[in-house]
Amino acid sequence: MLKNIEPTQAVELLCALDVAAETETVPLAGAFGRVSARQICARIPSPPFDRSPYDGYAFRGEDTLLASPESPVVLKITEEIPAGKAPRYAVGPGTAAKILTGAPIPEGADVTVKYETVSFTEDTVTLTRPYRPGTDIVRAGEDVAAGDVIIERGDVITAPLAGILAGQGICEVEVFRRPTVALISTGSELIEPGSPLRPAAIYNSSAYMLAGYLAHHGAVPYSAGIVEDEPERIAAKIGQALEKSDMVVTTGGASVGDYDWAVTAAERLGAKVLFWKVNMKPGGSIMAAEKGGKVILGLSGNPGAAVLGLLRIALPYIRKLCGRSDIYPPEVQVALRHDLKKPSPKTRILRGRLEVENGRALFSENEGQGNGAVLSLVGCDLLAEIPAGSPPLPAGTMVRAFRV
Repeated sequence: MLKNIEPTQAVELLCALDVAAETETVPLAGAFGRVSARQICARIPSPPFDRSPYDGYAFRGEDTLLASPESPVVLKITEEIPAGKAPRYAVGPGTAAKILTGAPIPEGADVTVKYETVSFTEDTVTLTRPYRPGTDIVRAGEDVAAGDVIIERGDVITAPLAGILAGQGICEVEVFRRPTVALISTGSELIEPGSPLRPAAIYNSSAYMLAGYLAHHGAVPYSAGIVEDEPERIAAKIGQALEKSDMVVTTGGASVGDYDWAVTAAERLGAKVLFWKVNMKPGGSIMAAEKGGKVILGLSGNPGAAVLGLLRIALPYIRKLCGRSDIYPPEVQVALRHDLKKPSPKTRILRGRLEVENGRALFSENEGQGNGAVLSLVGCDLLAEIPAGSPPLPAGTMVRAFRV
């Protein structure tokens, strides 16, 4: 068992574990936010045919080579082509077709013009300048060519990707099954919201926050309940949760006090403890173990620290468990908006938000950075990491930050 390791090493240890994500097929309407389990290529070009970008007229550019205000060219309209209707006639010399937005370009035509820019009657359109062949035509495959890779295995299906899949006529998608994550709250002082608050008790807030973050990143969390500070009961609860989930997350019992049982409970289950304690603050009271290919993650009992442990250390593994190829959250370099007045003997994790001022990316620290603080997570979209051994830092110092 490794102890007091650096955050980067803890992340690497978790991400090195094998993941055998199962797959399932879901309707396209329910695929938003899911992770594709295979590469998908375009079956057909998009658009599938040359089409008009607006309401107007389609004709041959060569018919307008000598057109001018003094010598206009008058073309005979042979038909009107609405969207969804195939042209009946080819466009030949001296003719044009009235065409509506999205309608197929008739054979022979190689130019379209907006109706507002020309003179027309019910039977003719008059052109007073030359048009180069190929002007204002949306070509088949201009957006997506047949055979193009639309989605790679491990990509999250976003709204635009769902639209592209629909444009290919695809109605079902093979995706990775969302992993289930059991949340176990340890601590004799905890009670559930809705219960009367007895003396010396606190409401269990961590489980609800962690569930929200897990769901946001693609997992399916569920509460496995509260268990008192007894190693036998904690181990039994973890064992039961492992049988019906892909990962178990506990809160409380991961520090070094007399009633901290995370490591003991994992060892009693026969799990291999990967590490215990990470050199960061807050969130360093964290334990990770593995049993039967499943991770047991023990987080701090302090709500703010528990969330930071999950996001900074476990999030890449959770994204891997979901089948994602981009397991590491986006990383940015930002300048501190305000002075950091404290030194950082250990790696310090700050909660804050990204702000842009005069084209410069800034990290604005939220108020309330304590282990148990929760309000500082509201509006937090960045975690800034201050290297261990750093002195107090002035505003403007460039630091590493992670999008959450």
